[in-house]
Amino acid sequence: MKIQSLRGMHDLLPENSAIWQYLEKTVADVLSRYSYKEIRFPILEQTELFKRSVGEATDIVEKEMYTFEDRNGDQLSLRPEGTAGCVRACTEHGLLHNQTQRLWYAGPMFRHERPQKGRQRQFHQIGVEAFGLNGPDIDAELLLLTANLWKTLKIDGVVTLQINSLGTSTDRANYRDKLVGYLMAHRDNLDEDSQRRLETNPMRILDSKNPDVQRIVDGAPKLIDFIDDDSRQHFEQLCGILDAAKITYEINPRLVRGLDYYSKTVFEWVTDSLGAQGTICAGGRYDGLVEQLGGKPCPGVGFAMGIERLVLLLDELKVVPDSVGQTVDIYLLAVGEVSNAAAVLADNLRNQCPNLRIESHCGGGSFKSQIKKADKSGATVALILGEQEAASSTVGVKYLRQEHTQETVVQDNLANLLNDFFTN
Repeated sequence: MKIQSLRGMHDLLPENSAIWQYLEKTVADVLSRYSYKEIRFPILEQTELFKRSVGEATDIVEKEMYTFEDRNGDQLSLRPEGTAGCVRACTEHGLLHNQTQRLWYAGPMFRHERPQKGRQRQFHQIGVEAFGLNGPDIDAELLLLTANLWKTLKIDGVVTLQINSLGTSTDRANYRDKLVGYLMAHRDNLDEDSQRRLETNPMRILDSKNPDVQRIVDGAPKLIDFIDDDSRQHFEQLCGILDAAKITYEINPRLVRGLDYYSKTVFEWVTDSLGAQGTICAGGRYDGLVEQLGGKPCPGVGFAMGIERLVLLLDELKVVPDSVGQTVDIYLLAVGEVSNAAAVLADNLRNQCPNLRIESHCGGGSFKSQIKKADKSGATVALILGEQEAASSTVGVKYLRQEHTQETVVQDNLANLLNDFFTN
């Protein structure tokens, strides 16, 4: 019996990896322009880290985490999200005390939920976190950063920014009492999932996708009416910066996010182009999380974007540049007993033409079979090295995609010819 990949955990094949590389490089370039630095931390952490940060009453901790006991009897979990691990790493290594940090990371996350389009059990995120900054200006910076990224990726026309304020933990406790009182009066009309959340995490009912529940929620008290003056002022200042920067947004009073650590600002970038899985980037402030995980008080704000969903969106909109996926510029044919000369020529060219992608034919074969492989590779130029060319230190240059006459070039002049051709 063949061993296959686990359900909801997929291989990324070479034919698809180029668009991932394009996306990851584009994000890294934008983050670099904003002076964010990369951090890397393990995919495996103590389970307690996620219970204390994400919240024991959340779906992630209750139903979705991959948790097990290792040989030492420790309870470990594959990370379901990145913020908790980032905070743990920063606290452990003393990066937050009397400092500000702008950080980003990328990699796989794990949740045991029903696989569907754009949502898998092993999925990949790029996360961004900023620490040590209290004001709404850093919240705005993250939103300006992402707006800039969408423009760079040419998807800005199909994404919408939704924002809300959750206030403080005290504000939410007061609101929770009013919300539960309202929802209890409609308990019999709530679906099973919402009835369960009514006992554990009632604010999550606000973003239920069930139309019947949504109609009930429409009449519920609004959280914005319960937040304190400081949170209200923070939110108004954030909106002012977005207005000044001409960033279009919607205030969504039902936007609460699914993790317990959020406070004040929360946001989502959503699209109608991916069906039900419409959120491509989400985040907010978590000013109490560092202290909650054992560090000294330190404000924080961040977001995560789903790579799978962004790749789906880029593919759906056909906005990936044509050059993405092209892996070969030059294909070197080695015809006859010239393997030594071909290996030396190919490596010399790679050193002399560092921006060009060169594939050297290996394994022998006739000229006809090799030229077919050169054409199939997508190369623009084929270099032909036969025994006669090797003896005279020349090489044949055949242009596969343009109307140019095949020519014979002295090997010492070849690098200049190729660099000029591909530059022009």
